[in-house]
Amino acid sequence: MPTIDAPSGNPRSPAGGRMPRLPLVAVCLGYFMVILDVTVVTVALPVIGDALRSGVTGLQWVVDGYTLVFAGLLLFCGGLGDRLGGKPVFLAGLLVFTLASAGCAAAPTSAVLILARLIQGVGAALLVPASLSLLRAAYPGRAERARAFGVWGMVAGLAAGAGPVLGGVLVAGLGWRSVFLLNLPVGFTALMLSVRHVPGSAADRSRRGLDLRAQTAAAVGLAGLATGGIEAGALGWTHPVVLGAFGVFPVALVAFLLLERRSPAPMLPLALFRAAGFSASTVIGLLLNTGFYGLLFLAPLYFQQVHHYSALRTGLALLPAVCLIAVGSALAGRVTARTGPRPPMVAGLVVGAAGLAGWVFAGPDTPYAVLVVPMAAAGLGTALTMPAATAAVMESVPADRGGAAAAVFNAARQLGSALGVALFGTLIAGGLVAGLHTAVLVGAAGFLVAAALAARYAAGPGREPEPLSSQRPVARRSAGSGRGHGGSGQP
Repeated sequence: MPTIDAPSGNPRSPAGGRMPRLPLVAVCLGYFMVILDVTVVTVALPVIGDALRSGVTGLQWVVDGYTLVFAGLLLFCGGLGDRLGGKPVFLAGLLVFTLASAGCAAAPTSAVLILARLIQGVGAALLVPASLSLLRAAYPGRAERARAFGVWGMVAGLAAGAGPVLGGVLVAGLGWRSVFLLNLPVGFTALMLSVRHVPGSAADRSRRGLDLRAQTAAAVGLAGLATGGIEAGALGWTHPVVLGAFGVFPVALVAFLLLERRSPAPMLPLALFRAAGFSASTVIGLLLNTGFYGLLFLAPLYFQQVHHYSALRTGLALLPAVCLIAVGSALAGRVTARTGPRPPMVAGLVVGAAGLAGWVFAGPDTPYAVLVVPMAAAGLGTALTMPAATAAVMESVPADRGGAAAAVFNAARQLGSALGVALFGTLIAGGLVAGLHTAVLVGAAGFLVAAALAARYAAGPGREPEPLSSQRPVARRSAGSGRGHGGSGQP
């Protein structure tokens, strides 16, 4: 019989029914740091490259090292939180992330910075899945829990949008190391608040093993894919190292799938992919992040290296792409509630494709005003699509698979971010402007493919998601297998 450790120290609601705020503040501070560090570093990259004498390949690893580890460990850390309880895993993630940020700030070389970013990714993967389980424990009432989740999701949009601007301000005023030093007071404040005010969530001590062999196979496969994509720019697509790295990926993928099929408690329930809406939405999340975050990697390089903008001016120049994230996300939520996820997904992806394609006009003599509309379209399209795609994922699977589905979806999105940086960075090896043009056309094509998938499989008005196979519906999860991996709603 399962042994469940009950949550401890649930906060009492104050008189008048007002929800306690400190648990929400603590959890959201940690989540803010994690999402901020996906985008805040982009503006600092050219300055980091000059200071640490790092080329484009090294800068790609600064971004992708963090994102890849984050993506690769999300499912595993979700299961760890289920087994040990959300609070100790969340606290460990906060501590690891904060200390790794100090390591990033003190890094004397690009190699040390990359290593510290890898460790940051571990902290992020520990922290994010646990945050939702802690909010569920802190706010047991349905209405207050809904409000807490709404704030949690809004924080993600604000962090992603504020990243480039805040990065520009910090780099201009205090230098690139301040981008990482910012996490120290935020992280330690979140730690103190969490220890004192965040209640623990249930721990399932009877949960089966955490599938370390499958986790290793997944990590090796993702590392091979990223290494091949990043190193191809410097070494060439036919170099033995690049070919070998790409060759590792399919072998590791097959090993992962075989191990998951045989596991009594798989990290990735393969039956989820029998639902067409889930499979399509997962691919859409990957393609969306590939295009948008690939653009966010190249745009600062373009503004600073081609037009010689300062870091602060670069951050402000990116405002059209990022300032619409919060507005677009709120609009998408309202539209999705009325129409289902298909209309906002299709509209957002088409608008985003047009925005990416508009960057083909970028050149050494292009006025900034020419790029304002393409940047705004890319940002708005991404913001319209992501909440609807999240809803499509959650609607396409049974309720008892929601946590696992959310973890898979967000892992795919983080993988898309890493692939975007790897691919777009490699394409500029022969020249920044020419490579930028090729990259944005590739990204736009990905958005259009995603739009076609959304039109075909996502639910619309009066239409349910179409199952991948009417003969094989998604199987219900057996007891003890991957309960609630969490992590939904990331940008």
